[in-house]
Amino acid sequence: MADKVRAFVCGHPVAHSRSPLIHGYWLKEHGIEGSYEPRDVAPGDFEAFIGGLAGGPYAGGNVTIPHKESAFRLVDRHDAAAEAIGAVNTLWIEDGRLYGGNTDAYGFAANLDASAPGWNREKTATVLGAGGAARAVVHALKSRDMGEIRIVNRTLARAQELAAGDGRTSAHPWEALPELLADTTLLVNTTSLGMKGGGELSIDLDPLPSAAVVTDIVYVPLRTPLLATGARRGLKTVDGLGMLLHQAVPGFERWFGVRPEVTPRLREIVVADLGGGA
Repeated sequence: MADKVRAFVCGHPVAHSRSPLIHGYWLKEHGIEGSYEPRDVAPGDFEAFIGGLAGGPYAGGNVTIPHKESAFRLVDRHDAAAEAIGAVNTLWIEDGRLYGGNTDAYGFAANLDASAPGWNREKTATVLGAGGAARAVVHALKSRDMGEIRIVNRTLARAQELAAGDGRTSAHPWEALPELLADTTLLVNTTSLGMKGGGELSIDLDPLPSAAVVTDIVYVPLRTPLLATGARRGLKTVDGLGMLLHQAVPGFERWFGVRPEVTPRLREIVVADLGGGA
């Protein structure tokens, strides 16, 4: 019998991660004799952890906060998405080398494909925030031929840095948001505002066109204040849980050899684990 395939998620802390629940569900669903384990790795121990992977027991794993940028620096090879985003969330061993990829952009786009088909066709996106999550979202938007991308951030210099080098992408101060919303077809929140335990994200969505889509990469709470405001306006809203579920697909396929599906049942299980999304 073949050796049991092992994978992991590493972060610090990592106990909150829903990735073991997601991958454990798929392992059971497909009858695979494998495991997916949480590994709490402190920042000071991360380089040694990464250095031991190529000769260790794992086929690969996921990387979460605060290690994504460090993983980018430490792996032997990157995929195109990781190169563009500057962060790694998926690791695998190939020909004795440690490879790093990024599936966050894929997960973001796949979530919108499933929940709001047609979201990307030469349209206009406004992205709130300019941090690591925004880099993944902007990469997804560029890859899917979004017509125009506006990055709005309280620190304009960070938005300018993210927008640099692409004629479709522009940077704007937070005060410009009301005017920008008037022709926005996709509004994306990548900030931690609205997250449980975080600050409030209070935006007047009245200027948005009636056909606009509002999405938030935050999934705790599942229905963020931004999404609640969008729903009250009758707009199409897409929560952030789907991004988490879809970004897990490519890694599972790479480690375990089967491409899993994001199903309503999987979503129900994760929502229940989140406490109903509250």
